[in-house]
Amino acid sequence: MPRRQESPDAVKVRTLPVQVAAHLTRRIVSGAVEDGRAPSELEISTEFGVSRVVARETLKILASLDIVDVAQGRRVVVRPRAEWDYLSPLLIEWLPAEIVEELLQELHQMRALLEPELAAMAAASITDETLERLRGEIGRMAALEADPEAYLEVDHEFHMEICRAADNRILDRIMYSARWLGTASRRVTNEAPAGLHRATAQHTEIYEALVARDPAAARAAMRNHLSNNYSTLVAEKKQRSKRAAKRRQHTARPSSANR
Repeated sequence: MPRRQESPDAVKVRTLPVQVAAHLTRRIVSGAVEDGRAPSELEISTEFGVSRVVARETLKILASLDIVDVAQGRRVVVRPRAEWDYLSPLLIEWLPAEIVEELLQELHQMRALLEPELAAMAAASITDETLERLRGEIGRMAALEADPEAYLEVDHEFHMEICRAADNRILDRIMYSARWLGTASRRVTNEAPAGLHRATAQHTEIYEALVARDPAAARAAMRNHLSNNYSTLVAEKKQRSKRAAKRRQHTARPSSANR
């Protein structure tokens, strides 16, 4: 049964341990933690004015994300950043934009390795029922091109439908576990001018290759779609950099009153 994504407009109520964990993660990322040592349970309780129970839960959250290890003697050490759980929606929410952009590019590399082959596998064994669902999703995409957020959910389900059609449970779990980064990536590409119209056309090409049950054509269509997505990601990153540079120039320019 299709899984619904959490709405980006849903109210997010964060518990106190999660709020403290977010603050500490941003501190660690900023380099403000010295010698790889994170605050202990007692130090968290004292600094943030929270109970020891809240401090303990905070450390459990950080440990569950592989950000820290609580060693013997209650010493808390920061784990290497390469080992953090970057598939967690919490961690993605807490990281600065420049790191998220790097992760989106790494996500594209993963998708480029897996999804063309998943499409080829699906083309070899796809059922008429799955094709009918994909056809319906193509129709919904065409109707939602003026609504990027609603389009995003249908886009995600289209790709997961193909993944399930490939009938490989391990690959299905890998793709599903990356859904939060996938949502962030689609949010960037879907905002590009005419991006959704192009995306619908590319999804249609993938669908037609699956209807033809042509693995080579499905692989090529998926690869073309992902390549276009990557080009959009890079272009949007350049545009954001230009806008940020202009804002910095405007801020640095002295006002007429100070001349």
